[in-house]
Amino acid sequence: MSDNSALQVLKPSDFASDQDVRWCPGCGDYSILAQMKKVLASVGAPREKTVFVSGIGCSSRFPYYMNTYGMHTIHGRAPAIATGIKAVHPDLHVWVITGDGDGLSIGGNHLLHAIRRNVDINIVLFNNRIYGLTKGQYSPTSPLGKVTKSTPMGVIDNPLHPLSIAIGCEATFVARTIDVNIKHLGMVLRRALEHRGTSFIEVYQNCVVFNDGAFSYATDRETKAETTLELEHGKPLIFGKNRDKGIRLNGLDPEIVELGKGITEDDLLFHDEKAPEPSLAYLLSRMRYPEFPEPIGIFRAVEQPCYDELLNHQIDEARKQKGEGDLEKLFHSGDTWVVQ
Repeated sequence: MSDNSALQVLKPSDFASDQDVRWCPGCGDYSILAQMKKVLASVGAPREKTVFVSGIGCSSRFPYYMNTYGMHTIHGRAPAIATGIKAVHPDLHVWVITGDGDGLSIGGNHLLHAIRRNVDINIVLFNNRIYGLTKGQYSPTSPLGKVTKSTPMGVIDNPLHPLSIAIGCEATFVARTIDVNIKHLGMVLRRALEHRGTSFIEVYQNCVVFNDGAFSYATDRETKAETTLELEHGKPLIFGKNRDKGIRLNGLDPEIVELGKGITEDDLLFHDEKAPEPSLAYLLSRMRYPEFPEPIGIFRAVEQPCYDELLNHQIDEARKQKGEGDLEKLFHSGDTWVVQ
């Protein structure tokens, strides 16, 4: 990642700050923090070239716990601030840490525009389907009927689905992983770090206090083989404890089939994370438990021009054509008038 990485070998502990980690015991955030430190150490990420930007929420305490540069900003605005950092300092590795409330409620507008611009930043959205910091109100991803402190008769808002939003904005890298699946989580974080452009990761993260067990179907040892489907590029969509089920297309709709009953792997849908057209990635993002196993892994990974590179190229071209700017001259040029 840097010439400096060859000169200094870092350990995960080198990325730990001197701050006491203040999340509830058992919170899924601990796992994400641990894997982030491992991944950054494994690739030799220079701490002085790494920045974490967050908004407001339990997840947004993340910058305090990383021994890198960081900014704990205001509610929902982390993608906008991260865009500014990357535009001015393109040599930095910029991470946005957000949650389902921070990123998809007040921050929804900033999030989708950062994604559509393909700014070279990594966005990690912790999805626990609840507001944790403010003590248990429903969030934009809470399912219909969910009873919370702010919805005592059940949620009546249709929930947002983060990956569908990201793919709808034509994100160039989209992934989902789970807090307790630490090997998979580490793999996804590393792939995101290696990607040029906006990487968007949804992490199913358990809030042990206010929404414990929200993703138990996807984490329980007895059920997860039937309720999740791990995506592998170029491989058929197969799942199940005995690897005997798969997903194929029936027209434009996915359907579950059993292998070995006149159906072979060749009949199944094959995953292509590099497909330039995002339609199949979007279809996968719509597959949800209990109707389907929920896909985890890399949904999309394609190369497109980065906003920050294009922006700096335009600035360089403007300087070549017009020279260095003169702010005083600019203020006294164009349409001006005097108010008596």
